[in-house]
Order: sequence, then structure tokens, then C-alpha cells
Amino acid sequence: MNYCPLCSSSKLQHYYEDRHRAYLQCQECELVFVNSSQRLDAKAEKAHYDLHENDPNDNGYRRFLSRVADPMLKRISPSSEGLDFGCGPGPTLSLILEEQGHKMSLYDLYYYPDAEVLERSYDFMTATEVIEHLYNPDKVWQQWLNLVKPRGWIGLMTKLVIDVEAFAKWHYKNDPTHVVFFSRNTFKYLAERDKLELEFIGNDVILLRKPQ
Repeated sequence: MNYCPLCSSSKLQHYYEDRHRAYLQCQECELVFVNSSQRLDAKAEKAHYDLHENDPNDNGYRRFLSRVADPMLKRISPSSEGLDFGCGPGPTLSLILEEQGHKMSLYDLYYYPDAEVLERSYDFMTATEVIEHLYNPDKVWQQWLNLVKPRGWIGLMTKLVIDVEAFAKWHYKNDPTHVVFFSRNTFKYLAERDKLELEFIGNDVILLRKPQ
């Protein structure tokens, strides 16, 4: 791959390499990513996802998701309509938000592939532990922007790149389905380019708001 999958820049440089994969970094948006030739195919990717055991009745999992649910609930209006993008086989964040009176739709490439929900617009959308899996982050990012109404919120959860030294010891990169890695600067780049309000909540929650 000779261009960035997020911003299409050709200004790339080697970032890191281990015995499994090589990683490049874009010099424009600072995205770190795996070369397309080292990604899993769809069958292998879904087989890996099938190993996940995300149970809506697991209080620990609910606490994990509350890191994005709680700040989102403070910002959206009562009875808002939202979309949980990449909800996985055991949708849970949507249940947390529905319990607080919001109407939720679901989309997941493998488990809830109802493309009709992508034809509507919402007051907010969430994508927890999703963005690092995207083979075409530029396309999906534009899709997310189109899914949210003016002044609507996008709530994301993903671990963030800090530097090469931390990356070398980072377990997050070892998941074979993780192919793109964002940093704070990557989100700042996108927020400036697309005129979005940007908030970082803790170490791994990112909230963005569309302009009017």
C-alpha cells in the first residue's frame, strides 16, 4: 500500500515491524496501519470475532462500555435516536442506552448486516472497539459523518498510539484483526479537516460533534 487508507496521503514512512507484521505511519494524519497484504481475509476475520464472548449480562463488560455511555448520556437529548455501529454478536451498549430511554438501531458487518439502517440519520452514533478494525477507514469515516445529523454526536472507543517505544510493547497491535491505529493527533487532524468539535475522555474514549 503506497497511500494512507484514512487521508490518502502518499507521505508514508516505516513505523515498526515485528515477526508478524510491518506497520507504516502517515506523515499527514499520523495514522499507523498494517499493509493491506498482511490483513486477514473475511473468513479468518469473522472466525476471530466469533471467539469474542461479550455478554449483555456481564457487569464487567457493562462497566467497560459505560466509559463511552456515561459521557454520551450527559450530552444527548432525552429520547434521542442512535446507531451502534459494529455492535458485535451480543449488543450491549445499545441496551444500556435503551434503558435510559433512547431508541437504538444496530449495524454490524457480520452479525447485524442490515444496510437499511445506514440509509437513515441519527442524533448520535457509537462505535466501540471498531475503528481499529477498518480496512477502509476513509470510506467508513465519511459514512459515519453522513449518519449523524447536524449537531449530532459520534462516540468512539479505541486504544490510542502514543509513540514507537510504547507501540513495541503494546498488546493491542498483536490482535490480527487490528489493522489501523489512531493517535490523539489523528483525531485532531480529522476534527480540524471536517470541522468537528472534539473531546477526549480518559485514555480511550473520543467524542466528536458535527457542526450545525
